[in-house]
Order: sequence, then C-alpha cells, then structure tokens
Amino acid sequence: MVGGAAPAVTRLRTGLGGAAVVLAAAVLAWALAFPQNPFGTSLVRAIADCGAVVTLGLTMVPWLDVDRHRTQLADHAARPLIVVSALWAVSELVRLPMSAADAAGVPVLRVGVGTTVEFAMDTAAGRAGLVCAVAAVAVCLLAVVAPRSSAGVVMAGAAAVGLTGRTLVGHLSEDPLGGAAVAVHALAAAVWCGVLAALVLTVSHRGRWARVLPRFSQMSLVCVVVLVIGGLGGAVAALGSPVDLWATGYGRLLSAKVVLTVVLVTLAWRNRTVWLPAARTHRAAADVSGRRSRVELAGMAVGLTLAAALAVTG
Repeated sequence: MVGGAAPAVTRLRTGLGGAAVVLAAAVLAWALAFPQNPFGTSLVRAIADCGAVVTLGLTMVPWLDVDRHRTQLADHAARPLIVVSALWAVSELVRLPMSAADAAGVPVLRVGVGTTVEFAMDTAAGRAGLVCAVAAVAVCLLAVVAPRSSAGVVMAGAAAVGLTGRTLVGHLSEDPLGGAAVAVHALAAAVWCGVLAALVLTVSHRGRWARVLPRFSQMSLVCVVVLVIGGLGGAVAALGSPVDLWATGYGRLLSAKVVLTVVLVTLAWRNRTVWLPAARTHRAAADVSGRRSRVELAGMAVGLTLAAALAVTG
C-alpha cells in the first residue's frame, strides 16, 4: 500500500462490483417500466451517467483533504480519473448514434454518420448529447495532460456541465422550473454519490478517512437536502396525478427511486451517527470504512441506474 492509495485489486473489485450492480438495476428498471423502457438505451445511459458521476467525484475529492495532503490525494485520484472519464466519453459517443437511430425510427446498426451528425447539430437532444460528449472528452484529456494543476476546477466544471446537459431537454424541457429542479437534483445527487465513489477508489488509510470523512459528511448533508427538494419539484412537474405512481412505467420507476432514496438517507444518517465518530477518532479500521462506503455506494449505483431509466422511459 503506497501513501494510503487504494490497492489496484480493490479498485478492480469495486469496478466489477459496480458494473454488476448497474446491470442488475437496469434489468429491474426494465421490468418495472416494461414495455416503455428500452433496455439497451437505458443501460448505456446508466453507464454514461455513472461514469459522469464518478468523474465529478474524482475531480472534487482532493478538496476534502487538508492542504498538506491535498496534492497527494490528487495524485491517487489521477489514474482512476483517466480511466473513468474515458469510459464516460466512450459511452457518450455510443449514445449519440443510438439516440439518432431512435429519433429516426431505424435500428442503430442502420443509422449512418450523416444522420448522427444531423441529429447532433439540428436537434436540442442531439446538441445536448454533443455537449455531454465534448465535456467527457475534455475532462479525459485534461486528466491526462494536467492531473495535478489548477485544471481540477476546470475539470469539475466540465463534468458538471456534462452531467446536467441532458436534464434540460428531457421530459421537462417544456417546463423550465421543473427542468431546473431536476438539474439541481441531479447535480446534488452526483456530488453526493460521486465523491463517495472517489473516496472508495482513493482512500485506504485510517488517518485519511479520519480527515476526509467529516468534511464529506458535512457536504453530503447539504447535497441530500438539495436533492430531496429538487426531486420533489421535478416529480410534481412530471406526474399528472398520484395514480401515475403505480399506473405508468415512469411512475413505478419514480416510486422505486423514492423508496431507495429513503433507504439511502436512512443508511447515511446511521453512518453519520455511528461510523463518522469512530472514523474521526481513528477507532474505525480502514477496511471497515471501505466496507461501509461500498455498501452505501451500491445503493447509490442502483439509484443512479433508476434515474437513467427514468430519463429514457416514454
């Protein structure tokens, strides 16, 4: 173990476990919203969104440590940031022709480059997808050429733009207030989930957990309040009546997401009252902190996948 960096094997297991959770959650979302939820489109969206969320978290995680150790934590985050942002960029580039094929009403294997370019340039959804792809590529390139410079702020800003780019052209595109509420909700959820994922990928030393966890706890409390308020605003704007919560595929997905959010908030509060005091006083071993964070992160991955499914469910 070098400088408290999470071992490569732990990162690999975390990535494989996360992929399995996202796949299982995508199947669940498809079953809840069948036949309105297109499985392939939903899964690719979930991969892209999870990649964007973890990318944002990795750009932000160094700010949780004290000044003396911040550069070291940024170094530990540099390699995972390149890998995850590359995954995000590839998935966004895959999504463009898939979205173009859906808009044109043709199979994705038959959509041409010209149709994809036309979709990306001439439609609001296409331009939003292009912005997301450009943001992902920009973060990846910056992570390669300037992982330790002031580009951290620029990378975080680009990741935030890429995360919120599609929320304003989805189901609530004709309702500016509802769309803004969903964008705020998505960004707050991304910070909460993404930074926790970044901690799992970069922290394996008890002393660092003691330093960063209290700051993460304060930040996550604000994020939870904002995401709940934004989510309520978006749900009110999206639903025609309470009956839609179980009578439509979109409503059933939203109901599942609400239930999961309650579970996650409860778990986060328990961690705040039990895990945080122990970690702050160095009484929680690093493997205990890692295990607790991975359990919470698995629930977050399910929530992000359900949110991705909501975005593409008709």
